[in-house]
Amino acid sequence: MTEREPRLMLLDTASLYFRAFYGVPDKVKAPDGTSVNAVRGLLDMIAKLTTTYEPTHLIACWDDDWRPQWRVDLIPSYKAHRVVEVVATGPDVEEVPDPLEAQIPLIREALGALGIPIIGAAEHEADDVIGTLTAQSAIPVDVVTGDRDLFQLVDDARGVRVIYTARGMSNLEIVTEQTVVSKYGVLPSQYADFATLRGDASDGLPGVAGVGEKTAATLLAAHGTLDGIRAAAAAGEGMSAGLQGKILAASAYLDVAPTVVEVARTLPITDPKRLLRPLDPQEADAAEQLATAQNLGGSMTRAIAALAQLDNR
Repeated sequence: MTEREPRLMLLDTASLYFRAFYGVPDKVKAPDGTSVNAVRGLLDMIAKLTTTYEPTHLIACWDDDWRPQWRVDLIPSYKAHRVVEVVATGPDVEEVPDPLEAQIPLIREALGALGIPIIGAAEHEADDVIGTLTAQSAIPVDVVTGDRDLFQLVDDARGVRVIYTARGMSNLEIVTEQTVVSKYGVLPSQYADFATLRGDASDGLPGVAGVGEKTAATLLAAHGTLDGIRAAAAAGEGMSAGLQGKILAASAYLDVAPTVVEVARTLPITDPKRLLRPLDPQEADAAEQLATAQNLGGSMTRAIAALAQLDNR
């Protein structure tokens, strides 16, 4: 048996189960009539990811709070278009289709059956959990997500890359430093500043009016960081008067946006350092029983088989 090279895989779990929900036909139901397409799709994703990238450790990172109040306090429009109910005493309710919402407890149960730890953090998003676990990791890291914001974590020297799912599971893209530079003209270490300047309508981030991707990249190439850009604008140097005016007019936004865009890297969470391993016979039987009871079909069987192959590499 060839020993696998240590590698931690971090799942942006909600990103994946949303993709599974919309990508897998809702034809099969659990005995109680609950949809199971997101569960089945996520299990098939895990089987493919495990088989293709051979992680030694795997963690499902969780949104304990998909829209943290501290981010909203800084930028009230942050993800506001996705709120269906404001909750004064806890996280607001996100717009999630009822058939998907009903599957989330089963998703957690299925992950547990496979021995995959789920880690979240109060008042923080999965992105922040991913950022912290990446920062803590002493081994290379694969971040699996469809969210470009996590490109800020890419670091060739540390072996941190993103497995980007935006084009589908049949067309996964490995994002390295060169990928980010080629696509956007900035380094991963500049990506959070780039995203701040550009804005992101899908997250309710307005950006700097009149500054798109090309202008943001040009500014960062010239001045290095957002702080450098703002200093140059204040001094009236290194940019046109028109661009200077745009940067200065956005001062209030630029004071707070970096805190919203940058993922946390110092949360009080700990990687359990649990090896991803084949299930023992009792665990495999329990997982198959869950699959039978909830009509998960071959998806659970494929996930179990993918784990079983880990002993043969």
